[in-house]
Amino acid sequence: MAILIIAELDKQGLGAECAKVVGAATQLGQEIHVLVAGSDVAEAAGQAAQLAGVTKVLLADHECYSHQLAESMADLVVELAGGYSHILAAASAKGKDTLPRVAALLDVAQHSDVIAIESEDTFVRPIYAGNALATVQSLDAVKVATIRTSAFDAAASQAPVEVEAVDSVKETRLSQFIGEELVQSERPELGAARVVISGGRGLGSGENFALIEALADKLGGAIGASRAAVDAGYVANDLQVGQTGKIVAPELYIAVGISGAIQHLAGMKESKVIVAINKDPDAPIFQVADYGLEADLFDAIPKLTELL
Repeated sequence: MAILIIAELDKQGLGAECAKVVGAATQLGQEIHVLVAGSDVAEAAGQAAQLAGVTKVLLADHECYSHQLAESMADLVVELAGGYSHILAAASAKGKDTLPRVAALLDVAQHSDVIAIESEDTFVRPIYAGNALATVQSLDAVKVATIRTSAFDAAASQAPVEVEAVDSVKETRLSQFIGEELVQSERPELGAARVVISGGRGLGSGENFALIEALADKLGGAIGASRAAVDAGYVANDLQVGQTGKIVAPELYIAVGISGAIQHLAGMKESKVIVAINKDPDAPIFQVADYGLEADLFDAIPKLTELL
């Protein structure tokens, strides 16, 4: 038996999450096949073939997969599912849209946001906004799971393996791609950044996020925000970190003016080093911070930026 990983694509080719899903899959000790489905994605397939642990890449290159719509992808995966013991994808918007459909069509359970693999049938996943961890065992013949990529290291490189073409075409009329708006930024992408500086309601306004931007530029980091800051209209919602936003685990996470609600902690507490800056000594964020600075952010951030 082997493992099938559904690769997610981006404008640069293979999405960064794929290497981390492969890293997780290597713990299962089986052959790993990666499905790269899209339009004109031969380059992405070549990138997948060089991930350590991958033994074969399946390339479905057709216009019907150009935007990886869940209906088409699910039908393709189900057709290929025979002979696979596990079907995995990143716990991203696309992964969480596609794999539940796959599981339903295969009549098996789906396990979401896996953060640890104990054996080939036993997984660990967070529940209750990350306040508890559930260890679940699957008795299904095919284990379907989304992987929280922040919990695993990316696979290294290897010599390219075989890329096999898949001719199956799964057109769908259930949904269609209308358009997308892409945010252009010179800063690193939030989910993959080594350093993340997040601002909260304590900043008081969107204009004051300029303090965060200046610090992020000094550190070469990405900008994040709490839900309170997003709901107040300080920044766009694609910067939200938390249970209902993005899950991040950078090497350094700096929380500025963020109290530390449970929902926010669920999105960043796996960070390697957490620094909190808040003038409230009782802010919950200090309970998870490695370093805490009790200070007015409007004094502390300009001084920190100047020192850097």
